[in-house]
Amino acid sequence: MAPPLTAWQQAAKAYFYVVIWMSISMGVILFNKYILAYSGFKYPIALTLWHMVFCTSIATTMVRVLGVTKRLHMPQKEYINRVVPIGALYAASLWLSNSAYLHLSVSFIQMTKALMPGLVYVCGVALGMEKLTGVTSFNMCIIAVGVAIAAYGEINFIWVGVAEQLSALVFEATRLMLVQVLITRQGYSMNPIQSLYYVSPACAAFLALPFVVVELPDILANTALVINYPMLLLNAITAFGLNLAVFLLIGKTSALTMNIAGVIKDWMLIFASQHLFGNSVSFLNYLGYVIAFLAVGMYNYNKMRSMKQKEQAVSKDRESGKADKEAAEAAADGGGGVEAGKGNK
Repeated sequence: MAPPLTAWQQAAKAYFYVVIWMSISMGVILFNKYILAYSGFKYPIALTLWHMVFCTSIATTMVRVLGVTKRLHMPQKEYINRVVPIGALYAASLWLSNSAYLHLSVSFIQMTKALMPGLVYVCGVALGMEKLTGVTSFNMCIIAVGVAIAAYGEINFIWVGVAEQLSALVFEATRLMLVQVLITRQGYSMNPIQSLYYVSPACAAFLALPFVVVELPDILANTALVINYPMLLLNAITAFGLNLAVFLLIGKTSALTMNIAGVIKDWMLIFASQHLFGNSVSFLNYLGYVIAFLAVGMYNYNKMRSMKQKEQAVSKDRESGKADKEAAEAAADGGGGVEAGKGNK
């Protein structure tokens, strides 16, 4: 049996997984921005559809051919009612978020993602998964104010891109809450391969129609378009790897670690996009994002403290129940001894 890891070894292992996830996540974001904004392939639906077809093919091969993981016992009606809506929301989120790269800078897009905790919270309250509290609501308002300041200071503010990005965040927040409902209320816990196996085909199906109607005619008519197939293949591989990296990070560390690492990643992307793509970031951009960043940090802190309080309450209940049981057993044993003594008399 291997000896337990020391605190330093555990920390080094956690940092290793964090670095892997952050590297792949940043790579996918910058890669998508380059393809859509600078390579001449200005077709976000086609790119997203290609990702989903690739993920479906790899996941199907891993499940059905290689047997890497098992299929869930999910009836067709349950799949249509539970998984298909998640696929539709995922398709809309990916489509619109990739479309935003055509109009907005990577820096500003990362700043708007500070709204995600608030949107997830609102969706959670609507679906009965979160409890409405004044403190959390005030925290979410501060995040919104910070993002609004950052948007006001955005030099290249384009309404179409902002609308696409905000809509993508709303769809993504709704999708995340439906996934939580699927896991907690329906009992379907999926690993990343299973998630891709079930969700990717539905996502691809919802992307197929807008692709055929909106982008395919333009692609066929664009005689000057040169498609770099090796680049698209590499892009799809990195997108698939990102899904595995998310599971690796959460499975080996925690969701809180991923949230903290995500904040660091956003800051790194803001600075990286300035140097790689020449994105300009104003003082108001930074001021607004710092306000949102601090509010998100406070939200994560309060949520973590609430989770610890619940864990302590559960632990106390268990200890109290155990003590009561031991006392009852002791009383029963004592009572039995008395009765036995009476019998001997």
